[in-house]
Amino acid sequence: MRLLLVEDNTLIGNAVQDHLNADGWSVDWSVDLESAKLAAAAEAHDVMLLDLRLPDGSGLDLLKLMEARGDRTPIIVMSAYDQLSDQMTAMNIGAVDYLVKPFALSEMAVRVRKAARRGRLIRMRTAS
Repeated sequence: MRLLLVEDNTLIGNAVQDHLNADGWSVDWSVDLESAKLAAAAEAHDVMLLDLRLPDGSGLDLLKLMEARGDRTPIIVMSAYDQLSDQMTAMNIGAVDYLVKPFALSEMAVRVRKAARRGRLIRMRTAS
């Protein structure tokens, strides 16, 4: 299983990557919006973990771009923005889940697995 991690904080990124690698995931890691756009376009991922506040823009821009081009990769937003309105904005644009930082790595892993299952089901339905 392949995951795209979009996170500019190296402490969080390293912890998430290590935890997911131990869980059997292959993790591609982008630290800014531009490299994340390139990575998302270059390869298919089973799930994306997306930070909203990036050094060169908002993760919401990537979410909008992927939604506009019909990309069905399940995206889990992870952000320190904890207002319900922020969560609803991301979910209305296309995110399948929203994790408020700080979060437990075990909770994140469960949500990633759930998003991957959801993504597989959607791909199977659209392929039929």
